Amino acid sequence: MERQDRQDRGVGALSTTAALIETDALIIGAGPVGLFQAFQLGLLEISCHLVDALPRAGGQCVALYGDKPIYDIPGTPVTTGRGLADSLLQQIAPFKPQFHFAEQVATLDRQDDGRLLLGTSRGSSFLCKTVFIAAGVGAFVPRRIAVDGIERLEGSRLFYHPDALERFAGQSVIVHGGDDAALEAALALASLAKTVTLLHRRDVFQAEDATIAAVRERIAAGTIRLQVGQPAGFDDTQLQVATPDAQTVSLPFDALIACLGISPRLGPIADWGLALERKQVPVDTEKYETRERGIFAVGDINTYPGKKKLIVCGFHEATLAAWGAAAVVFPGKSIPLQYTTTSTRLHALLGVAHGPGA
Repeated sequence: MERQDRQDRGVGALSTTAALIETDALIIGAGPVGLFQAFQLGLLEISCHLVDALPRAGGQCVALYGDKPIYDIPGTPVTTGRGLADSLLQQIAPFKPQFHFAEQVATLDRQDDGRLLLGTSRGSSFLCKTVFIAAGVGAFVPRRIAVDGIERLEGSRLFYHPDALERFAGQSVIVHGGDDAALEAALALASLAKTVTLLHRRDVFQAEDATIAAVRERIAAGTIRLQVGQPAGFDDTQLQVATPDAQTVSLPFDALIACLGISPRLGPIADWGLALERKQVPVDTEKYETRERGIFAVGDINTYPGKKKLIVCGFHEATLAAWGAAAVVFPGKSIPLQYTTTSTRLHALLGVAHGPGA
């Protein structure tokens, strides 16, 4: 990675909107592999922050199959994407990693002292010794509404997959989408909002049967209005909807919530000067380091001979990557291999009882 003038190209310039955050490691991606990476770093006393484009931890595991069963996690006969994320969050809690959600790392630049300066889409800046790309097949970002100019409403009246719905109490809300996330949002808002309109391109939903049945009951009772069609335009008070019969309906709204699914995008990673092979980052299999010193890639984003895109393989990669990072974070220091079954030092880090009778 050749060092270039940051001011000329706008890459790596320090943020003027947020303080510079210094850390041993920055993990890009808070899916299962990114979360386990934080755990392995914690065992080696390497501090870390995690950045994810989604508004919560769990990555595609939660976003795409949060309630579907997973059977191939070692020692866990069955769990779900959401259950796995919750377990991993509980596991890393003793290390107190810092999360930065709904942010996408946009820039990466090598500094004169060898550290790495990264900037995010929301103005955060990180100066770190190591970087771990655990971005799966790319940053998962919400699918946007395809109406010219509507992006100017984002954050004020337009929201994609919001976590907290309480803010919409007493408002006229349109929920756009037809999957579980959209239907669950409409159901939750039915008892909070002034009015709720469920907007979908057709009168057919892709969700759990029980969720669909609950929404149908609310529609029949009049507490949720169903509007079939697609957004076609908007003004300060109304959303124009094109219906299947070529009519235009205007829907007044205070807030528009879009739950249109998410899609992976490699995004700025492609511009960081890393060697890519079919949109994946080549790594060694000793420490899962890229061709750039201190930059590691774990999980579905990396590639090497024999690569298998499995969560369990990502856990293995994260373990060896953490040890590889230790040589960068603690140069010249010999770090002994310790076991959580017997090490009093690891017990102290994990906050668990140890010793006779424990």
